Amino acid sequence: MSDLSHVDETTGSVRMVDVGAKPFERRVAQASGRVTMAAETARRLRDLPKGDALTVAQLAGIQAAKRTAELIPLCHSLPLSSVQVELTVDDTGVAIAATAQTTAQTGVEMEALIAVSVAALTIYDMAKAIDKAMTITDVVLVSKTKEPA
Repeated sequence: MSDLSHVDETTGSVRMVDVGAKPFERRVAQASGRVTMAAETARRLRDLPKGDALTVAQLAGIQAAKRTAELIPLCHSLPLSSVQVELTVDDTGVAIAATAQTTAQTGVEMEALIAVSVAALTIYDMAKAIDKAMTITDVVLVSKTKEPA
């Protein structure tokens, strides 16, 4: 009935994919994104009325990755071994890079993408009072790998 992995072939209803027969493998995913803003906003990110946007965004991205299965209904809950969120500021905004790692039966792409997205949203939230023209752009999966555990 469907070639989609999250659609039951018999009933057509949505379902969580059964990964029980898949081997445990070391999986790593990297994602990136960007928040564009005025140069003055970029210079002030560590000293905004709401506080240090970069530290808060880094923590928010890590926390969000750990809660991906609660946010995306058909994602599996994964035992993350590592989540890293890196923020690089320049005169046009903030580049965000996230890496998520696990040893599991399914990948960590969504965790890396969620980390980037929530870090970007956190920066936006914390700086919106001083820069109404910010944009969140280019949220993409950069890479994913797996190898035997």
